[in-house]
Amino acid sequence: PSLEFHHRFSAPVQRWWPAPGGAAYVAALAEHDRHHAMLTFAEGNATLKVSNLGFLHYALVTVGTPGQTFMVALDTGSDLFWLPCQCDSCTPSASFYNPGMSSTSKVIPCSSNFCQKECSTTSQCPYKMVYVSAGTSSSGFLVEDVLYLSTENHILKAQIMLGCGQTQTGSFLDAAAPNGLFGLGIDKASVPSILAQKGLIPNSFSMCFGRDGIGRINFGDQGSSDQQETPLDINPTYTISITGIAIENKTDLEFSTIFDTGTSFTYLADPAYTYITQTFHAQVQANRDSRIPFEYCYDLSSGEARIPTPDIILRTVSGSLFPVIDPGQVISIQEHEYVYCLAIVKSMKLNIIGRKF
Repeated sequence: PSLEFHHRFSAPVQRWWPAPGGAAYVAALAEHDRHHAMLTFAEGNATLKVSNLGFLHYALVTVGTPGQTFMVALDTGSDLFWLPCQCDSCTPSASFYNPGMSSTSKVIPCSSNFCQKECSTTSQCPYKMVYVSAGTSSSGFLVEDVLYLSTENHILKAQIMLGCGQTQTGSFLDAAAPNGLFGLGIDKASVPSILAQKGLIPNSFSMCFGRDGIGRINFGDQGSSDQQETPLDINPTYTISITGIAIENKTDLEFSTIFDTGTSFTYLADPAYTYITQTFHAQVQANRDSRIPFEYCYDLSSGEARIPTPDIILRTVSGSLFPVIDPGQVISIQEHEYVYCLAIVKSMKLNIIGRKF
């Protein structure tokens, strides 16, 4: 076998690639880039778990002209990107976005397709996002501004929509996402959807989490052939169907679950919760500790970082397997005293696979 190389302007290539210099050539280049482009934040694609800020993953984003940089929580469970802004109620430690200081900022009017709230035709478009955590919300008004993204070769300024978050409640006033939340959901208001609508990327993105808490995010990533896949259910969130669980032994157990990086831990309703926790507990050789809100916590001796735990593997409706990297969390009780907890909370209804599972 042999491999042929051709110059991009050679005769054989011209049969499927337009001659340089014309509109068709520029359009072909743009189409090629659209199908092959992968973007990330201008500050880099690294994400970081910050335990004292809600055990969520964060990334640095730069918005506006001149650019203002914020460390925001990454949330696949919601759609809107918002920043603390002209605050009536925000955490005192927050960094504030000021649309009035950005020459590229525009208030989104009520006539916009993004505006679903009732308001007058001359006023700004309000928003209110309510989250799963009790009493947690963000509200304000919508603006348009540039988000700084990068390819391998250059910086791109993409016009996107974001929320000027004037009032935060609940967890946003305690620790979680003090400098804003980056919604990565399916709806047209999310940044990945906006980038895809503009033809800048394929309608996809990837997030990877490492054991050390460091991860990465890329927009337009279409995966690789060696990755396993499973279909998404038709749902406003990223929901998949589980058909079985293996903890040493396999069992058939069907339920739907949401993948949500904006939820710190995993929430499961029965029968999944009881099966996993009791089967896990039956194979752990350690004393339980009742001082922590998690139901299944175990004492750690001073000489060990964690206890031996069984493997947990979820089977999806496609037959693909989802191995749980580390289902637990080491928690400090006091100096030199630690417990290892199975980081699963019992839910009454929703099943949510959070960032820690």
